Amino acid sequence: MIEPYRYELIGLMSGTSGDGLDLAYCSFEKNAHWSFEILKAETIPFPDNLEHALPAAHQIDAESLEFLNIEFGTWMGNVVKNFCREQGIQPTAIASHGHTVFHRPEKGMTRQIGDGYALWQASGIPVINDFRKLDVVLGGQGAPLVPIGDALLFPQYDFALNLGGIANISLEKNRHRTAFDTCPFNLLMNHFAQKVGKTFDTNGDIARKGNVIPELLTSLHQLPYYAQKGAKSLGREHVERDFLPLLEKADYSVPDVLATLIEHYAICISHTIGEETQPSSKKQKLLITGGGAYNAFFIETLSKKIGSHVTLTLPENQLIDFKEALVFAFLGVLRLRGEINCLASVTGASQSSCGGTVFGLFP
Repeated sequence: MIEPYRYELIGLMSGTSGDGLDLAYCSFEKNAHWSFEILKAETIPFPDNLEHALPAAHQIDAESLEFLNIEFGTWMGNVVKNFCREQGIQPTAIASHGHTVFHRPEKGMTRQIGDGYALWQASGIPVINDFRKLDVVLGGQGAPLVPIGDALLFPQYDFALNLGGIANISLEKNRHRTAFDTCPFNLLMNHFAQKVGKTFDTNGDIARKGNVIPELLTSLHQLPYYAQKGAKSLGREHVERDFLPLLEKADYSVPDVLATLIEHYAICISHTIGEETQPSSKKQKLLITGGGAYNAFFIETLSKKIGSHVTLTLPENQLIDFKEALVFAFLGVLRLRGEINCLASVTGASQSSCGGTVFGLFP
């Protein structure tokens, strides 16, 4: 489906941080290059039942998970229907990331819930979801998916760093787009902030009061994930299995743990950027988005470690908050056009692919 050249889609993103559902109503236009605009966007808090059920979804039985899958899809559909009615809009389709419950690409499995049929029927709008599975079947990591958006929507940046539940980075290398998860981020930061009664560490204020724990920092750097080469991705289960036991096995204070995580993340990301920076007289540009972009203490720490050869860019708040929802809307556009929306150079799959299951009008 090639025509028209302008598309209006809603992108839905439910990340591993569990902050709520990001909804972005976006327009895309294809001329010599792709251009975009986020027309309307908001984050809808989860109702109490979903707020508690989604983070624990990986621990429930198969029947309960299927009920949750349908319940979540129906809730998202009703949210979109109400949003469209309030805004007086009629998008072409909804592109939904869903909520990741399991992500084990090494075993050929990934599972995002938010049933496509339920979402379609509740909203009355065609739906594209399940973007990861085809890539995993093709031997890939199924993640990250955002780099195709970085390449086509943000070509002016050398690096694109997203600081969500997991931190991932995208870059151009040898004329090929590559990307991977660099380290956890808010998934661990929020976990420890909640131990002192905070939903998250606003501006990194708690971490700023702490001291880096040298032996813990060393142990974090020695975790098996960092020895992996090539395409790699982190899931909640990896964080719970490898990172949390290490962080909780000793009687560390929350500020010290958060300070150590900030240092660890900044080292991981700055090393990645340093390794990939091309020798050039031109300063390279780093775009930073995701909730972690508001952590001033982390941004300061990262900036010091990167130095002057890379310019850090924090865009307007709307793009910080909704870039992933924007890109999922764009993945939906590419799916409707029958064009590649998942890059083998990023995921390690046997080939690039056009992923996503369509519910509704389109074949």
